[in-house]
Amino acid sequence: MAKKFYVVWQGHKPGIYTTWDEAKRQVDKFPGAKYKSFPTEPEAKAAFAQSANKAIFSASSTASKGPANRGAKSVSASNKTSVAEHQPEALSEFDLVLYTDGGCDPNPGKAGSGVAVYRSGKLSNLWYGLFNPHGTNNTAELNALHEAIKMAASALNDNLTVRIYSDSQYSINCISNWAYGWKAKGWTRKGGEIANLALIKAAHALYDQYKDRLNIVHVAAHVGIEGNELADRMSIYAVDQQQSDFVEYPQPINLATIMAMRAG
Repeated sequence: MAKKFYVVWQGHKPGIYTTWDEAKRQVDKFPGAKYKSFPTEPEAKAAFAQSANKAIFSASSTASKGPANRGAKSVSASNKTSVAEHQPEALSEFDLVLYTDGGCDPNPGKAGSGVAVYRSGKLSNLWYGLFNPHGTNNTAELNALHEAIKMAASALNDNLTVRIYSDSQYSINCISNWAYGWKAKGWTRKGGEIANLALIKAAHALYDQYKDRLNIVHVAAHVGIEGNELADRMSIYAVDQQQSDFVEYPQPINLATIMAMRAG
């Protein structure tokens, strides 16, 4: 049997593995695991340097039916449309596209937030920070979305078009949906206290000013969408760096280096 090389973009420890047993240990019981086999080491290295969706869509042949692809989270038919929406050509439909993510290790525990910024379809900046040693995943997601709304507001004031993607339905609903009902009831809700209320109030107030021109869309997590993966890495980088401020990741941006960082 010809030797294969197994790329794990999203797993316990991302990397390139030379046996299926090694690769399998990285993806077993890992939600949203992302991996694929390649026939040669150069192909595997080139693929690992890209985001998962780029590598899969640029593959010259269909995925192998070997063990590494059985049940693999390569882009399924149900996700193709979603992933296609995030290709460079589609991103160019907006002047500014922002991806947000929050991470917490464990949950609750050490939390951080990240944002990936695309201008005219090209990756422009990465942001990370808002480390909280006693945070939650929901708080981290809300923080990230709040920061993105701040960036969006500035761009909208310059008459640019903006879209925000978040993989947190909770955050999107809190800021753009549920907040209206809570506000109408004096910021109360049936069933008890509203968690993260101060943060929700601040983010909602800003969102409400721009809602007619600002679209916040849910995106699937860990399906190889580059912006989502980069925001994820930034959120965990914020935890690892214990960065309390929200700061820009240094230029130039090396995608391979960032994608090899610890994932959330």
